[in-house]
Amino acid sequence: MTDSASCPLAADSPTSPARRQGLKTAGLAGAAALIGPGPLQAATDGASARPKVLRYALKVAETGFDPAKVSDLYSHLIIANILEGLYEYDHLARPAKIRPCTAVALPEVSGDYRVFTVRLRPGIYFSSDPAFKGRRRELVAEDYVYALKRHADPANKSPIWGDYEELDFIGLNALREEALKSHRPFDYDRVVPGVRALDRYTLRFELSQSRPRLIETLASGDTLGAVAREVVEFYGPEIMGHPVGTGPFKLVQWRRSSLIALERNPDYRVRTYDAQPAADDAEGQALLARFKGRRLPMLDRVEVSIIEENQPRWLSFLNGEHNLLERLPEDFASLAIPGGHLAPNLSKQGLRAYRSLVSDIVLTCYNMEDPVVGGNSPERVALRRAMNLALDIPREIDLVRRGQGIPAQALIVPNTSGYDPRFRSEMGQYDPARARALLDIHGYIDRNGDGWREQPNGQPLKLVKRTQPDGQSRQLDELWQRNMNAIGIQIEFLTAKWPENLKACQAGNYQIWGVGSSATAPDGQGALGRMYGPLKGSANLARFQHAEFDAIYRQLLVLPDGPEREALFARAKRIGIAYAPYKCHLHRYVTDITHPEVLGYRRGVFWQNWWQYIDIDPTFAREA
Repeated sequence: MTDSASCPLAADSPTSPARRQGLKTAGLAGAAALIGPGPLQAATDGASARPKVLRYALKVAETGFDPAKVSDLYSHLIIANILEGLYEYDHLARPAKIRPCTAVALPEVSGDYRVFTVRLRPGIYFSSDPAFKGRRRELVAEDYVYALKRHADPANKSPIWGDYEELDFIGLNALREEALKSHRPFDYDRVVPGVRALDRYTLRFELSQSRPRLIETLASGDTLGAVAREVVEFYGPEIMGHPVGTGPFKLVQWRRSSLIALERNPDYRVRTYDAQPAADDAEGQALLARFKGRRLPMLDRVEVSIIEENQPRWLSFLNGEHNLLERLPEDFASLAIPGGHLAPNLSKQGLRAYRSLVSDIVLTCYNMEDPVVGGNSPERVALRRAMNLALDIPREIDLVRRGQGIPAQALIVPNTSGYDPRFRSEMGQYDPARARALLDIHGYIDRNGDGWREQPNGQPLKLVKRTQPDGQSRQLDELWQRNMNAIGIQIEFLTAKWPENLKACQAGNYQIWGVGSSATAPDGQGALGRMYGPLKGSANLARFQHAEFDAIYRQLLVLPDGPEREALFARAKRIGIAYAPYKCHLHRYVTDITHPEVLGYRRGVFWQNWWQYIDIDPTFAREA
């Protein structure tokens, strides 16, 4: 499905954001004018010698940089610019297109989609590191075998192991089970038939069943990026702070939850800017015309700060401490992009805004193993559906998020297979009267006259929702409080930092929590992993278990794309809506804003390794 391009917004733009979603981008000359001037002239004042530094802030702290041990977006952003997968996404192609990265070409695939053979490009090297003891370390096929085995190693407790387990590489699951049962260390030296190096530069993946979309997994550099075994063994328990890869950047500074600094990898091979934007993609064509042939990366350094509160993050950008605002805080949408257009005062400063409907979803997770909100009995299903109907999503979008989103109807997100913009469901409805009726019918009534409902068995009904200490979370909590009060349900809030809540949620130590989820590939099945039983504790945060759904999920894995698969997507969505292990809130519009020195910005649809395509104009750049 075609995704929404990341279109620059000018103060005098003639087209509203809503209309722009369905229109082709303006002509090439207009797009070039919005992107900026032509190729830089040689500076005569010495400015060209100034390091090119991209600076911006994230709203949530990272957890670390070992791909086998993290699952959060913020950590994977860093990893994706250090490690490289076999394949990657063409940065300008819309819809998304996969191309070789460290591989020579696309894989050779058997007719039944069970055997994939990949050949590496010789002469690619890891960045220098003390672990290599002064030698230059070439990338070899065994490094990808080792990277995948690390996810299988029980000692690493990989939060995304379930994604690889379901692919069922022949022999890999069995090797993991052996380590679990024997309590002996995972045997990295054993040859696994389904994941092996045939020679120094050739990989062979063999699966027990058809997997037509395996290449999307192989394009995930942030999770299956090449890892050198000697680096992991050298740093041991400190590996979270020592990612070493073949990518365009290397980590040079890390102050946990404060600052992450990366610099150009001096050992990076010669790669140049190239892409294949669609012929009618004026923005993409303009970017290609401007940067084609430039050596990557164009930046010297990237500094990523952590600023959890929206106001200081916004002010640090306005004050020039950061030159990119990645995700305009929704609190300031009416100020920065009134009516969907960049405010005149910001436009006059040379700032540029880029707005897109991203491939993500905002969710409420219900712990299906909790004795109050969990389970598939009629009364528990009714409770969750009543809460879902009572949540005022239109108000959340309009007031808390300042109009930056559209109601979500199911788990599957825009720009992925299985998503239908015409689909409508109970998830998109706000109906407190129906919510109260559901509760009444199923025995959730006020028996003692205190104004609050009790459970059908007469026990108190009191909900506990995990939350974060930032301003937007407080606004959302106030809306939750109001919505639950309106249907006679008590709710309280347990506040902790986001990484702490994530750990608790993965362990099943919660009742209700809100989370955002982003697609990492064009296949919509990834979103359905949130309800697949074997993925409990990883993607399946709700810990949902349903036999029919699990069977559909397994069918989706083996079927090629087409009408039969789309029909299964529709059935899977209906099950999620009926049993309600989640409340689907919205899909977000995201606006990124840059200062005039930032050139070439374009938000990736699924990928995070976009830093290498950014340039800094030294004639505008501020001093650090």
